[in-house]
Amino acid sequence: MLKKQYLKNKPLCKVTFSLPIDAAPDAIEVKLLGDFNGWNPAQGTVMQRNAAAYTAVLELETGRQYAFRYLIDNSMWENDWEADEYVPTPFGVYNSIVILEEAALEKPVTKETPAKAAAPKKTKTPAKQAKAEQDDLTQIEGIGPKIAGILADNGLSTFAELSKAKPKAIKAMLEAAGNRYKMHDPATWPEQAKLAAKGDWAQLAKWQDELKGGRKA
Repeated sequence: MLKKQYLKNKPLCKVTFSLPIDAAPDAIEVKLLGDFNGWNPAQGTVMQRNAAAYTAVLELETGRQYAFRYLIDNSMWENDWEADEYVPTPFGVYNSIVILEEAALEKPVTKETPAKAAAPKKTKTPAKQAKAEQDDLTQIEGIGPKIAGILADNGLSTFAELSKAKPKAIKAMLEAAGNRYKMHDPATWPEQAKLAAKGDWAQLAKWQDELKGGRKA
């Protein structure tokens, strides 16, 4: 599972990588390896274990995508169950992919001159208005940027719209988008979206902590 927090003043994203305990219940050590550390086990990030998952946090440059996997006890590999994408390797397996969009950095606040302060405000163009009406569906556990795009293309671009959708219908959208999306289970997405639409972020966060890869435990 991936959680992303884009920094406001640097082209970096704080990414939390999580592997559910179910994937390696008896592991002694789990490491995070990928493009960001040269796939070198000696430089792999040792993941911390809690009651629900093994986790690690990295600050990565935005505007890029990174391949990665989890190395269990230096002998077994596991993919992320909710990666943004998966790509084949020459070794007959797939790598997980995390995609980080170009960050829109905040500009330093400067005092406006009287002329600028008096200037009339610009009205939004239709394109900007449409964009403003979209919600960040990646706040829903189990939804990454690619799946958010698929949902938007099918008329589900806000929390309210997603909350009214049937899981069966969402599943059909994913299957129509390609084989790589068939593995995703949208059973909890409308319920999560309902909380997000009401702005009940505390309850949503509490429930998401109980989910495993977006699925009910």
